[in-house]
Amino acid sequence: MKLLPVVGDDMGSLLINRLTWAVPVVLVILVFNFLLTRMAPGDPMTAIIGEYPAPAAYVEQLRISLGLDQPIWRQLLIYLWNLLQGDLGYSFANRQAVLPLILNKSVNTLLLMAPGLVMASIMGIVIGRLSLLLKGKFMDSTLTAISLFGFSVPVFWFGQILIIVFAVKLQWLPAQGMLPLRPAGPIFFEFLSHWALPGLTVTIFYAAIVARVAKASLKEAVTGDYIVTALAKGSSKRRVFWRHVLPNGLIPIVSVIGYNFGLVLTGAILVESVFAWPGLGNLFMSSIISRDYPTLQGIFILAAVSVVVANIVTDILYGVIDPRVRHGSYGK
Repeated sequence: MKLLPVVGDDMGSLLINRLTWAVPVVLVILVFNFLLTRMAPGDPMTAIIGEYPAPAAYVEQLRISLGLDQPIWRQLLIYLWNLLQGDLGYSFANRQAVLPLILNKSVNTLLLMAPGLVMASIMGIVIGRLSLLLKGKFMDSTLTAISLFGFSVPVFWFGQILIIVFAVKLQWLPAQGMLPLRPAGPIFFEFLSHWALPGLTVTIFYAAIVARVAKASLKEAVTGDYIVTALAKGSSKRRVFWRHVLPNGLIPIVSVIGYNFGLVLTGAILVESVFAWPGLGNLFMSSIISRDYPTLQGIFILAAVSVVVANIVTDILYGVIDPRVRHGSYGK
């Protein structure tokens, strides 16, 4: 992967460079998402009022109060101005402000996705390491097959299989929700039992992605001449791995881990839909059905900022891992 040359020779210049590019990117995404939501078919008034007939004067008054009577360009300017003041709008489907609604749901999504992504990252690197130690053996082929399975199987299908086996047949774990309506034990263990199936679904899928990249990257790093030189000097294989192989193979691994964390909402939509997890994914789907423009735009903002922040953090980690990145010479 080639990065753009960075002005300056320290981490501060690297950070400033990435933030400079992040601002116009986020702005373009905001405008595009605003227009995209307005182009979706359907009238939000139908979702608000329902199918029952209502007086035309009441419908028009409600449309004016929500600002839906204004031209698109004026709605966009009003939206951007309110956004600068920290106002994401009012969710007419959920009858509350968008910002606290999204923050509340995002906590639930993080509780589901963050542990799974961390475990997946660790498992992926461990599998890549084992592939080096067990190269050519039966266990290496087994790990490759498991990684291929986890990467190829659709998340929603795998989640339903887990529900059928562990919730319906064996009745070991609950199938849906984040907590029971009436907890019978400590909240932590109740939460853990509900997290097990969706968490396993997230972990298996993302671990397979990291493992495939880690395996290829570490196998490429171990073939370098510097590895032969280090071994010839008497360094142990373990020391060579931690001092030379892993640091030189981390760039692609960090890239895919950052990619996974940046696109956490994408995975949450499918997983939360299958397991009825009360997070951003479920809120996103319900907002589409109800044509809840402010909530959709708020979720798009959060998703865009998450992707941009994940990429900035990934680039900073590039600079920490490889000095050539922060000195602007990587890829020249």
